[in-house]
Amino acid sequence: MEAANDPACGFPLQNLPYCVFAGDDGRPRVGAGIGKSVLDLRQCKGAGLLEGLPTAIQAACEARTLNMLMGCAAEDNGALRGRLMDLLGAEADEATRDAVSSALTPMEAAVLLKPVESANYTDFYASIHHATRVGRLFRPENPLLPNYKHVPIGYHGRASSLVVSGTAVRRPRGQTKPTEPGGVPSFGPTRFLDYEVEAGLYVAKGNRLGEPIGIDRAGSHIFGISLLNDWSARDIQSWENQPLGPFLGKSFATSVSPWVVPMAALAPFRVPAQGRPPKDPKPLGYLWDGADQSAGAIDLTVEAWLLTAALRAAGLAPHRLSRANLRELWWTPAQLVAHHASNGCNLLPGDLLATGTVSGREDATAGCLLELTCGGEQPILLENGETRSGLEDGDEVILRGFCRREGLPEITLGECRGMVAAAI
Repeated sequence: MEAANDPACGFPLQNLPYCVFAGDDGRPRVGAGIGKSVLDLRQCKGAGLLEGLPTAIQAACEARTLNMLMGCAAEDNGALRGRLMDLLGAEADEATRDAVSSALTPMEAAVLLKPVESANYTDFYASIHHATRVGRLFRPENPLLPNYKHVPIGYHGRASSLVVSGTAVRRPRGQTKPTEPGGVPSFGPTRFLDYEVEAGLYVAKGNRLGEPIGIDRAGSHIFGISLLNDWSARDIQSWENQPLGPFLGKSFATSVSPWVVPMAALAPFRVPAQGRPPKDPKPLGYLWDGADQSAGAIDLTVEAWLLTAALRAAGLAPHRLSRANLRELWWTPAQLVAHHASNGCNLLPGDLLATGTVSGREDATAGCLLELTCGGEQPILLENGETRSGLEDGDEVILRGFCRREGLPEITLGECRGMVAAAI
């Protein structure tokens, strides 16, 4: 498969991201991305290419979502990954190549579906740069609240409104604050629709109710990672946010990528956790692990691009809004899992934990319009002369993510797209 040998293809043999796609019969099938194709794991099972693998793995390859696969033992998933690499590798014999070729679908012909039915969705606030920059808009003298450096902050989102990339996002209606002191709030379409560049972590094996997950084991409870756009109605959010936090300003839609990159594919890109200044507090014991601190972060670049209706009509390329990196998050993925389960909360296979907006230290790395436009006060200028403070109807937000390192093939998370549709 020559396309998979291109160092910049993003889906080389070392990646093999999982997905769910519609087969010729319209039935959802588990697949793996390779080069410019999708390998049908159901067909591989039927052709006997998965013989010898654990029964649970073979059953998971015939499922309609990735949930069953995520619930399999880590060593069994490792065996499946090894088998797929053997089937697709250059050393495969002619009979194997023929059988594999018949199980391949060109990526442009594959209808990608939502890969996981997540029972629960949690959104964290793991970027200290995002938290500081947003806090500065509302509390200039005290942007970062005192608990931030001690405890991973998060909220429980709405799992039912998770939608796959490409699904239109309807501009939500909601209640917003009065325009004058002492006035009456109004109800109508949001006037400040925003996106948030995030990474989503899918839970592998969960934990029993009442039994925490130790920080030394928390990383093994993450199956894989995807791109995620946590759409936000900022004016609705700011009015309802006190005192209990995000609600209707967030729950109308969250877009997820159709691709789930297994953590094994990201192993070469693990890096030390973000260093903390000497005067900053050290995490409490249940959040501290030496191995996690030395290699618990991920050198993963995330970007946000905007394609407006005018850019689209003129045949122009999308405008890149920002670029940031997960290695700058204040909390590692393992710390997020360990904290979530620290009170005995039972995580389930396929549960989705989002990092929160990924922003870097520089203003150009801000992962949402709220930051980029200083609360909407400083509109951004696009190449064609358009400006944006908030998203307009017809705007399409495109998130991209990738890992790059000299001497290694690029590993991509694909794209996560969503176009804004007018309010009803």
